[in-house]
Amino acid sequence: MSVPIANTRQTFPAGSWNSSWGKRWFDLCCGAFLLLLCLPLLLVLGILVKVSSRGPALFRQKRLGQNGLEFELLKFRTMTHGSSGPGITRGGDARVTAVGRLLRQWKLDELPQLINVVRGDMSLVGPRPDLGKYILALDAEHRRILCLKPGLTGMASLSFPDEETLLAGVPAEQLESYYVAELLPRKVQLDLAYAHSSTFFTDLRLLFRTVVEVIR
Repeated sequence: MSVPIANTRQTFPAGSWNSSWGKRWFDLCCGAFLLLLCLPLLLVLGILVKVSSRGPALFRQKRLGQNGLEFELLKFRTMTHGSSGPGITRGGDARVTAVGRLLRQWKLDELPQLINVVRGDMSLVGPRPDLGKYILALDAEHRRILCLKPGLTGMASLSFPDEETLLAGVPAEQLESYYVAELLPRKVQLDLAYAHSSTFFTDLRLLFRTVVEVIR
């Protein structure tokens, strides 16, 4: 699956940090180091998820990446196996398991995405990858976000650190429409604005802010 996006040459020129080999090498080296460093923790968390509820330890889902190309996102499974419902999670969602709530609280469910970073599907810093049906619902201007490689963390992620609590106040029948019409465009605007002037050093600062946000 591929989603058409607007021409972004003037917005993100070829020589920018977002499209540079430097950013890719930083992602590859740092991502590989973090993956090796976290390997024991990944094994422990995988076993914990597996023994605490029925189903696989990893959750795999197709998301849209750079240039509208689909890739398989990896996460630790935090919901009951085979559960259905909207692709958005809000506070109090009955589908989330007890272990899953802890993983989500500390963002540990996202750690397997270091594999996505190493293999080039994602970057350490960039907009969070979303489901195709939500991206397709955006106008062409907001679909420009697909010119960027999705990331583990980004400006929008830091601006909405407790998105599930925010969405908990939205009626269930309006959840997806609110997300597409209100929340997702705001997140896209934040990530695009950041990308305009991002550099190696701004990415480092954002990664540091992310660590502080998670552990505080």
